[in-house]
Amino acid sequence: MSVEMLYEKDVTTNYLDGKTIAFIGYGAQGHAQANNLRDSGYHVIIGVRPGKSFDAAKKDGFEVYSVAEAAKKADWIQVLAPDENQPDIYTEEIADNLEEGNTLGFSHGFNINYKEIVAPKNVDVVMMAPKGPGNLCRRTYKEGFGVPALYATYQDFSGHAEDSAKEFAKGNGAARAGLMKTTFKEETDEDLFGEQNVLMGGLTALIETGFEVLTEAGYSPELAYFEVQHEMKLIADLIYEGGFSKMYRDCSNTSEFGSYVTGPRVINAESKKAMQQSLKEIQDGTFAKEYMDDYRNGFKKLYAEREKMEQSKLSEVGAELRAMMPFVDAADKYSD
Repeated sequence: MSVEMLYEKDVTTNYLDGKTIAFIGYGAQGHAQANNLRDSGYHVIIGVRPGKSFDAAKKDGFEVYSVAEAAKKADWIQVLAPDENQPDIYTEEIADNLEEGNTLGFSHGFNINYKEIVAPKNVDVVMMAPKGPGNLCRRTYKEGFGVPALYATYQDFSGHAEDSAKEFAKGNGAARAGLMKTTFKEETDEDLFGEQNVLMGGLTALIETGFEVLTEAGYSPELAYFEVQHEMKLIADLIYEGGFSKMYRDCSNTSEFGSYVTGPRVINAESKKAMQQSLKEIQDGTFAKEYMDDYRNGFKKLYAEREKMEQSKLSEVGAELRAMMPFVDAADKYSD
């Protein structure tokens, strides 16, 4: 294995003892990480703007301040607001409250990598990126385990930024599952690529196209939904548990043979070429510019595509069917 996996026994320094950690944002990741670090014995405060997240943090028993106040009080400022909001929050409320020797922490390399945020030279800049959604990080922590995480150092003013990042990850429960060292650029490139081409963009496009092919051929929309979307979780769970081998073992020979024959026709050389172009645009900053330009233009493209998705036949049929499934919990308790 080319990347060394570290565990709790490998993280032995105590640079965070007695420090105040401020979480900027109390959405899915902010909520999970703040509670995990507090339960691990650290002094945690929250910095958010008035609203739902502010009230939720108060209800959960945290000291809650404005972002500026929290940044001023903290030794470690963990920035967990949405990517597009972070540059303005940093400029308006964090930058003037940083002190020499502070740590500026992130869970995604986007804004540092693309220089939307440029930190002063007299602070540490680190990353701890859990490889799982916030609610899973919290749930597994409470169960005595955790999700793996990446850690990275962009700027080491103190001389022990890397050790501090590993301690922070350990406090989040991630060292129970495994820590892997990376860089801000590597994490950003791979994370954006995975989201766009496989985990979200590729997956949703594949589901939508499969649904269209079946329904346009005259098949029931309800059965098409179950076939191309509902069962996706079952297959993903098998792959998660034991890779492709377990998935194929637990399914039929017919489905395995068919996947070998048809899969390469659907995801083919043209698909790979499109993925390579996507990676290039992530690496050279083209995607980041397009995204931030759309944000600064009122997210016109994002909102138009979201509305199109929500009004699709697949979304309509899915909503109706999920309403009949009491075992499906679609609640979104925490959002940034």
